[in-house]
Amino acid sequence: MLADFALPPAFDCAAYRAANPDLADLSDDELVAHYRDFGEAEGRIANRLSSREDFVALVPPDAAVLEIGPYYSPLLRGPNVAYFDVLSRDEMLRRAELEGFDGGAAPEIDFVSATGDLGVVDATFDAVLSSHALEHQPDLIAHFQHVERLLRPGGRYFAIVPDKRYCYDHFSAESSIAEIVAAFVERRTAHTLASVLGQSVMTTHNDCARHWNGDHGTFMESCEPRIREGVEEFEAAAGGYVDVHAWYFTPESARTIVRVLREARYTELSLERLYPTRRNTFEFWMILRKPSAC
Repeated sequence: MLADFALPPAFDCAAYRAANPDLADLSDDELVAHYRDFGEAEGRIANRLSSREDFVALVPPDAAVLEIGPYYSPLLRGPNVAYFDVLSRDEMLRRAELEGFDGGAAPEIDFVSATGDLGVVDATFDAVLSSHALEHQPDLIAHFQHVERLLRPGGRYFAIVPDKRYCYDHFSAESSIAEIVAAFVERRTAHTLASVLGQSVMTTHNDCARHWNGDHGTFMESCEPRIREGVEEFEAAAGGYVDVHAWYFTPESARTIVRVLREARYTELSLERLYPTRRNTFEFWMILRKPSAC
């Protein structure tokens, strides 16, 4: 296990004051109250992380890391980084070409599972990193359990997660503990028709700045063809994996989900840090930690 290292707090008075000149005259106690009552909801910067790159840089450079779902643009590179994806590098290159992207920087994929099964990974790591992967898991609890198995004692899971309020998931309801536990008990390995229809019917625009300004688009427009297309996509998959969102999070709901799953002993991972969504962005960052060996 790597030696412990300091993580920046989610709220830092000095950083909050520096990033928000209109609050410069407030005392530290007043800053704390302001962020609690107004600042987080307003998407104000409250810590020293200025970008997702800063968040990724919290992964120690000497850590053995597994990056989940790098596609053709991994967040981390180096001799200590391994990659897991649903596509091999050759498959990525073909997909990137079809989508009009240059996939030449795609890494070699060390572990491949067409269904996203982390059970194929036969190594352990100091850290696991994923970006916009949690919401795609048919079984979120099984995903956390796999990550827990892959982490060495005291290891951390760095996750970048979309905030459903500010992306095309806006009109979808936050996921509940009941739904998450049901998926685990049912041992889901593929998405349900409800998940596929959720993406085809409920989706709206993906302009985060518009969402922050209250413009969420038109809800339930042209439903008939959307429903038909969703059903057709689900049936064509014939029980196979369809790449859609199954879960919808906000920072607060993610906090609750992780806490409840740990209390219910579905996972030993605990929430160490959560950096809330900033204004005009559509993702938050969280760090889960596996207990150190006793």
